Order: sequence, then structure tokens, then C-alpha cells
Amino acid sequence: MFIEIYLLVQVALIPVIIQEFELSLVEASLIATVPSLVALLMNVPSGFLADRLSTNHLLFVSMLTEGCSALLISQTNNFWAFVLGVSLLKVASPIYHIPGLSQISRFVKLERIGRSIGFHNALGNIGSASGILSLALFLSTVGWRWVYLFWAFPILIWGFVLLMSSRLKTKRIERSEIQEKSPRRRLSYIFSASLLVFLAAIGFREVGSTSAYTFMTTYFVSVRGIFESTAMLIFGLGPFVGIIGSIGSGYFTEHVGAKKALSVAILGCMISLFLLSLMTHTSLLAFLYVVYALFASSLWSPMNTIVAAITPESKRGLSYSVYFFAEGLTASVTPTIAAGVIAVSNVWSVFPFSIAFMALGLITLQFLPTRADKSF
Repeated sequence: MFIEIYLLVQVALIPVIIQEFELSLVEASLIATVPSLVALLMNVPSGFLADRLSTNHLLFVSMLTEGCSALLISQTNNFWAFVLGVSLLKVASPIYHIPGLSQISRFVKLERIGRSIGFHNALGNIGSASGILSLALFLSTVGWRWVYLFWAFPILIWGFVLLMSSRLKTKRIERSEIQEKSPRRRLSYIFSASLLVFLAAIGFREVGSTSAYTFMTTYFVSVRGIFESTAMLIFGLGPFVGIIGSIGSGYFTEHVGAKKALSVAILGCMISLFLLSLMTHTSLLAFLYVVYALFASSLWSPMNTIVAAITPESKRGLSYSVYFFAEGLTASVTPTIAAGVIAVSNVWSVFPFSIAFMALGLITLQFLPTRADKSF
């Protein structure tokens, strides 16, 4: 939960920091691009560490990094210090997610992974919702910096709880098992044709998804004329419905298979995003954003299930790090590219841009072979 507190806060703040720091949209997009690139560098090291170190130690380091970074951000008074703080904060995510998902995939039967990851994602959505709604509250009262100060101390306390937990001192892959192949052979063992097809599909989808959510509040405020605090509240509804979407997609993934579940979720995102782009009334706009967020939150359970199904258990940490690296690389460069598209047209153009790349992802996904055991 705590690792996702600030997931949406930075992009929700884009229209606010544009005014406060007197930035262009392209400059403001760096708050999404630069921290993502920094976090990207931690993905592969986190995968190696996840296969070697105890989970509770890695989770503690993640919480310590996030909490201290939040304290730093709460004291910033210029844009580049803000970017630095958010970059350090983003480093916490791969340190947390890769060992966490690796352990889930090792201790849960493959046919039950979808459900387990669904509950895992639901808790993350609770964190995201808490962060964005507290931002809306602080923004209308004492200022946006308080959202970082407020959550920093619970995050740090939770880190020490995780460190002391004996239940998280979980199974690790034996060193002899890790070293049985050279680094080059280990990578070739992971990079199967199925994984490459999957990474291409996810890359296209990520361009569409990142473009849409990065500039969603900007669209609400600058195009539809919605007040900033109201835009934050609408944006904050996404994680709440994400709780339902995450749990529901876990069960749906188990029932129809991960590939079909992921296809339905991407298609639902495309349709709801198209309809959202046509709405002018605030309540209808909010409703369709909720529908979009429901489908968007349904993506993670089937995606993580597919990674577990097409990669070897002994290399699961490294496999997840490769997956997060590819996804993170795309997410890092997309905001600036999308901002460039908006700069030569208008904010509304982000919708056809996003939908087109989601469609490419959906088409590419169909080339992923379905397993005989229907696990995906």
C-alpha cells in the first residue's frame, strides 16, 4: 500500500507546478520522464538482488528510500530540487515490487497467481487513492507539499515493521542454482520468443496508457475548465475503482486465462478512453474516467501472471526486472514525446495518440502463443 502512495501524485500536480514554477508543458513533463529514467536503472539490479537477498531487507530499504525522499520533497522550493526528490522516491518502487512479486510467484500455485496478484494490486490502489485524495485535501488548504510530509512518517515506521517481520524472511534461490549458468546463458534462458512478443505488446500499451494518465488532469483543468482540486478528486476516483478492478481481474484471469483477460482489459481501455474524449459535462466525464480506470487497473494481474508463466522460477526475480525495465523505459520517454505531440496540436490530441498505441499493443498480444494448460 505505502509504496503506491505517491504513484499518481506527481502527474496530478503537473497543472499546479506549471503555474508555480512558470513552466511549459514540455518542461513540466520532465517530472514524469526524469524520475522514471532514474528508477529504470534500478530494475535489473533489483532483479539480481531479489534472487539473492532476504525479502524483508529489500522491502525495508525501499520504505526507507521512499520516506526520506518524501521528506526532502516537502522542503523543496524550486523545480529541479523537486525533480531530484521525486527521482529518489521513484527508486523505491523497483526495490519493492520486484522481490515482492518474485516471492508471490514462487509460493503461489501458477493457477492461483492471478487472484493473489489481484489482491496485491488492490492494496496498491488503496495506497494510490489515499495519496491522491490527501493531495486534493492539502492542495485546497495548506499546500501540496504537505502530502509528502504527512505520509513520510507512516512509511518510515512501516519500513521498520517489515524489517522485523519473520514472515518475510522467505525462501531464496540457492547460490549454486543461480550460478549454474553463465550470465549470458541465464539471459538467453529468460529471453524466449514468448517473452519478446509479450514485451513488445506491453511496450505499445504502455505508450498509450502513460500518455493518457500523465496529461489527464491537465486535460480536465485546461480544456474542460475544471478546478484543480476537483480535477484531483476525479483523478483520485481511479485508484478506488482500481481496488474492484484488481480483485475482479484476478478471478477473471483464473477463469478465462491471462491472455484473454489482458485483451479484454486493453480493449475496454480503448473504448472508454474514446468515449471520455467526447464528453463535455463534468459528471459524465468523471463517470467515463472511472470506467477507464476500472479497465486500466485490470491490466496488472494478467500481465504479471503471464510473466510468471513464461519464465523459469529460479530466474523469476531477473525476469520481473526485465519486464519492469522494458515497461519503465517506455514510460520514461513517453511523457516528453506526448507533450511534444500536444505542443504541435492540442491537449485533446493525447486521446487518439493513446488509443492508437493501445490498439498496436492489443494486436501484438494476439501473437503470444497460448499455453496448452491454459494458464494464460
